[in-house]
Amino acid sequence: MIICGALLPPRKLSTMSVNKLAAVAVLSSFPLSSCSTPDSEHDASVEYLVPEIVSTHPFDETSFTQGLEVDGDELIIGTGQYGTSRIYRSTVDGQESVSQSLDREFFGEGITRFNDVVWQLTWNEGVAFKRNATTLDELDRVSYEGEGWGICSTQDALYTTDGSSTITVRDPETFEATDTINVTLEGTPVESLNELECVDGSIYANIFLDTDIVRINPDSGTITAVIDASNLPNNALPDANNVLNGIAHIPDTDRFYLTGKRWPDLYEVKFVPAG
Repeated sequence: MIICGALLPPRKLSTMSVNKLAAVAVLSSFPLSSCSTPDSEHDASVEYLVPEIVSTHPFDETSFTQGLEVDGDELIIGTGQYGTSRIYRSTVDGQESVSQSLDREFFGEGITRFNDVVWQLTWNEGVAFKRNATTLDELDRVSYEGEGWGICSTQDALYTTDGSSTITVRDPETFEATDTINVTLEGTPVESLNELECVDGSIYANIFLDTDIVRINPDSGTITAVIDASNLPNNALPDANNVLNGIAHIPDTDRFYLTGKRWPDLYEVKFVPAG
């Protein structure tokens, strides 16, 4: 029997019953990096990597991190939870410059910068905020169907997740859906795709409630790398919600920033072969 922690039902913890939480606890002990088929049967085209920590920076331990972007010399961070969701700018060492709060009825989700605007998703409200990239002031809001989880952008498209194994391709100006991508690992759909980062023709995705990150070919939907990030210290206060979440590529380098929900640390890493 194959059990894989990534094939989880796409639901946020705050909506789960006790029984569902128990099931998640069992399934989450089987990460993508140790599931699917025996090593001898793995697709040779899939890389298995781990993050190597280059440096560690202080991070706001109150931030329920849902989106993370590098923008020049600053980070843009989007956070969740009803009543405390916001989007803000900060230096890598934690000095905030701009912050915009969401109204209490919105649960903030992923963020991405596209040209001179930032798009910010909401979880259950079906609303995406279009913001001025510098001030983070709201410019517009648009409606969309389904849940909002993660988002990233290329020069000509937005990519969003809803907690399933499907990535939706969207028009970067209107937010209208234009296509879908079905994500698979060795032929098996991978559920619970969450926070995204578009980098050099690939899409990196956190797996909700897992310490694995996957790298996806957006043309085929196939996973080309599984990154086992279980070696990153999770120094957040004990809470089932305080999981790895937040991927930001550092431009013109082979390095990334990784963090989590209410994590007090931001890790600068590079991905190296496992083992």
